[in-house]
Amino acid sequence: MNTIPLIFNERQINRAVLGGKDSPSEIKLPVGLLLLNGKGSQFRSAILEKLIKMGFEQIVSVEKNHENYNINELSRKFPSVKFVIPLEKVNEGELINIGMSEFSCDNVLVFRDNLKIEGELISPRVLERIEELKILCTSPRLTCGSITNFPLIFSPTVRGSTFDVFASSSISDGLKTLYPLDNIGIYNRKKFIELGGFDYTISSMHWQTLDFFMRAWLWGEKVLISTLYSFSYEDDFPVENLTANLSYGRFFLKNLLPRFDEDHGVIPKSSFFVYLLRSGCGLIESCRQFCDARNWVSKNKYRFKIDAKYLVENWGKIK
Repeated sequence: MNTIPLIFNERQINRAVLGGKDSPSEIKLPVGLLLLNGKGSQFRSAILEKLIKMGFEQIVSVEKNHENYNINELSRKFPSVKFVIPLEKVNEGELINIGMSEFSCDNVLVFRDNLKIEGELISPRVLERIEELKILCTSPRLTCGSITNFPLIFSPTVRGSTFDVFASSSISDGLKTLYPLDNIGIYNRKKFIELGGFDYTISSMHWQTLDFFMRAWLWGEKVLISTLYSFSYEDDFPVENLTANLSYGRFFLKNLLPRFDEDHGVIPKSSFFVYLLRSGCGLIESCRQFCDARNWVSKNKYRFKIDAKYLVENWGKIK
């Protein structure tokens, strides 16, 4: 496994960038839109037309792979949209990192191509209220057809002696959530970059997401739900893969092992045997990964404001 990245976009992805040279004809919404495309769609042109009419400050469309046959045509038809095409295999977090690096605006709405585009996605007034919060991410209410038991709120907890996430469908405006479902929400781009973005060395989408947002909470940032805007899925809502694999091991090292000591974070050397029992790899590789994590925490030690134990025990009290 690669060394834990220390800075945003530490790994440079080979990619092609098309379009985005023209300014929008009219800016109605002072926010960028990052469109994550999970599949090539014959309706892509219609989707982009609707989004452009809404007047976003910038639109960046990121492709999952370089095999979309009509990107050149779309870039000519929509010169204000920037199309980013990775030329190598990338994971979910890397797609978002790449997209964020292409914006110059302060806030970015991460949006997916399997969400319906009906009426007004978000109003300027709602945007103003969200910007006033000055937090890392504001997640919307998400719906999916007639499904009512829809998990949107995620809270850190402990089951037995193991860290776990409790999911709930009961929401109200301003509630805390450990992370936004499907990474959908309005992000403060500066805070996102300062946090280092998603860790590209974590391949599992679930553990990669949990790693980034757990880090955000431990470093003093917040994620809140807003019922002032909502989106609906075209089809089934995403089912997360919660398998505890090698990705979990890296999440465990970076987020669960560090302890907050007076004014900084630290991984005690004595924690090695705790990790060894969970690593799923041999002694030498476990030692290498443990030392890598201790080095990463040491370089970021003054960014820690709390540790995982405090977060779990005081989740209901944190404001």
